[in-house]
Amino acid sequence: MARNSRLRLVRPRALATARRAVTTRRTRPAPRPPEGTPPRAELARQARTVLADAVRIARWAAVERGAGATAPTGPEADPDAVPAQERAAAALDLTPGQVRAGWDRARLAGLVELHGGTARPGWRLHAWDRDDSAVLRGWVALFDAWSLVHPAPEDVAPGAVAEVVEAVPQVLSLLQLSAGPVLVPALLDLLQQRVEELREERCEVPVQGHAPDADAGPDPDGLPALLDWALEGLAAVGALTLGEGQATLTPLGNWAVWVKLEQICVAAQSPAGNIEQSAEDMLRGCARLTPGPARDEYRAWLAARTLSSAVTELLAVARGEDALLRGLAFEALRVVGAPAEAEVRAAAEEASLRPYALLWLAEYDGADPDDAPDVLTREEATWLWVDTAAAVADHGESALLVRHLDSAVQGTVPALLDEVRAVGHPRTVQVLVALAAAHPDPALAKAVRRAAFQVHTGGA
Repeated sequence: MARNSRLRLVRPRALATARRAVTTRRTRPAPRPPEGTPPRAELARQARTVLADAVRIARWAAVERGAGATAPTGPEADPDAVPAQERAAAALDLTPGQVRAGWDRARLAGLVELHGGTARPGWRLHAWDRDDSAVLRGWVALFDAWSLVHPAPEDVAPGAVAEVVEAVPQVLSLLQLSAGPVLVPALLDLLQQRVEELREERCEVPVQGHAPDADAGPDPDGLPALLDWALEGLAAVGALTLGEGQATLTPLGNWAVWVKLEQICVAAQSPAGNIEQSAEDMLRGCARLTPGPARDEYRAWLAARTLSSAVTELLAVARGEDALLRGLAFEALRVVGAPAEAEVRAAAEEASLRPYALLWLAEYDGADPDDAPDVLTREEATWLWVDTAAAVADHGESALLVRHLDSAVQGTVPALLDEVRAVGHPRTVQVLVALAAAHPDPALAKAVRRAAFQVHTGGA
């Protein structure tokens, strides 16, 4: 079966290739959105409205953390974390239920990240008011996770839910092509056809005289309720509106479906004058460059500063929440060379920087870049795989995320998912949701989506 298909085993240099792929953008002109699509600034305004409560709660948690709270510094995803929820509800004039829902959305949108029992602001939260691309990417992450935001009916088999989730993109495509309201019966007909196609593709036709597996897929009689659940879930994240017996994509939903159909990336604009910028802005400005020109920019930026202050600034960026900048910071440190050795060795003691620091040190000690990943333990390599996948999900194209599977050290997808769940990277859920949304193999996407749900809910 596809979910058990072996990953193509490749040399560890694929990790370096994946890092370079994130910084390589297509040079062809981006396709134009459908006529009538609002400007990006208006789409971002709508996304900010959808996530307004989530942002308020995330900022409240950031203030709590800044005040030096010793308890978990936000309303945890755990429903039993009553004190934090009550503090947030009182401070923000929300109900505890609204706080739980907003906190869940904040996590899925990358506004906050959990490190152990402590919440930290995500990089998108810092960029929320000034970066429309960060806002739209945060909303798209929530859109991809709609089935986690809106829990499925408890009396429905998980297999039925999974099949409907796999079929929903077809429903969204019809809504996008219709450019207006679509009657629910028409959506139901399409959903049923798509579910039947999925089952035929997997040869899951019940043998005569044998009852179908209760977990294998939805009963046709149960599809209307599951369609209602899916439409309500998509409405809950602002992707569509529901009327009397009909559904219509919102401008945000219409844009998101178009983006996914075109498989394009909405990348942050590179700022001008990189040499005069801070390390973070300089790295963002170099993100669209290929490795050679980027190294030239790093050298020019370093030449304008004392090396000790430059190294300190680059490592400070690497400790941030943006995985792309973490990888680029260590690329810049490779240009620094020997003056960075002591601080990079110290950074190797920090969990989030350790894989990058070990690779840097291995190459500094003379290892071939293709062989440098051999110094990483399997757990460290898995952490780096998730971190690189987070960078691709945030800044790259969906096809790159699918190809990133090839760089995993595990031999099979189930083994990869088991070890990704165990490694405890704070972006695991977002990475798995994005991979499931991007992968063309429905069976593999289903397995990845199930793993994301298990991590999100704390399951095994």
